[in-house]
Amino acid sequence: MHYYLARRLVVLLPTVIGLSVAIFLLMRVMPGDVARMILVGPEGEGAYDEAAYQALRTELGLDKPLHVQYLDWSWRLVNLDAGRSLRYNRPVTEEITSRFPVTLELAILASVIALIVGVPLGILSAIRQNRLSDYVGRIVSIMGLTAPPFWIATLVVLGLVLLTGWMPPVIFSRLTEDPGSNLSQMVWPALVLGYNHAALLSRMTRSCTLEVLRQEYIQTARAKGLIERIVISRHAVRNALIPVVTVFGFQFAHMLGGSVIQETIFGIPGLGKGLVDAVSYRDYPIVQGFIVAFGATLIVVNLLTDLVYGWLDPRVQLR
Repeated sequence: MHYYLARRLVVLLPTVIGLSVAIFLLMRVMPGDVARMILVGPEGEGAYDEAAYQALRTELGLDKPLHVQYLDWSWRLVNLDAGRSLRYNRPVTEEITSRFPVTLELAILASVIALIVGVPLGILSAIRQNRLSDYVGRIVSIMGLTAPPFWIATLVVLGLVLLTGWMPPVIFSRLTEDPGSNLSQMVWPALVLGYNHAALLSRMTRSCTLEVLRQEYIQTARAKGLIERIVISRHAVRNALIPVVTVFGFQFAHMLGGSVIQETIFGIPGLGKGLVDAVSYRDYPIVQGFIVAFGATLIVVNLLTDLVYGWLDPRVQLR
């Protein structure tokens, strides 16, 4: 186990370096100049001269060669300093720490919904194959897979506006400040996001459970006289959940990376919305810091997912 963890941590370093180089170069080839955007303002109504423009580029360090800019930024990153936002003039780490709890809350709520709905629905569809409950479960899951998330989110917002008069709030209430208002704002994007991920979990759970139920050791357990509930819960489901854990791990990492659609439509100030705003404003430090944080989060979640394998199935040896 210790050797496995050490080997995975060693792989982490070149992965993060490659990710940082890729996002650094991609941001520099994008059209637009952040110095010019700062001078003219968000609406493009400002005026400036060339001297002011060059002075601002020098102040932001944009006049240096690309390799010098990258080395400066990567050295600060090693020292846990992702730089300062070019738009807000505040540390990138403050932007991440202020937005990450919001995205984490949304991801946890959506994951709980996905697990509560997706896994039982998939198991029920498998053990009652080709019956009414199976057909209903398959229809529900296929609808969640095929319907675009932005379309579902838009329908939810329109339905709430027309039926109840509810609208996405202009001012977001944090969980630590006003739990009731916060949950009323987060429940709808969590339901939309959770339904989308529950659909995939349901399909995966159903397929894996059906495959396990056809194995010989399941037939042996039934022949020994075990009741069906014990056969399903102790022998079938636990082995069927291993591929489901893989899918769920990547889903959770994806949600932690920022659920851009839900956060944008419902006005949630999380990482996804912050990343979209930063890209549109060419705020290089924000985008670079967010993407590196996303990559590190994905690697950590993937590692934790592998560790869960050993707990679910002792036959899986991590070396």
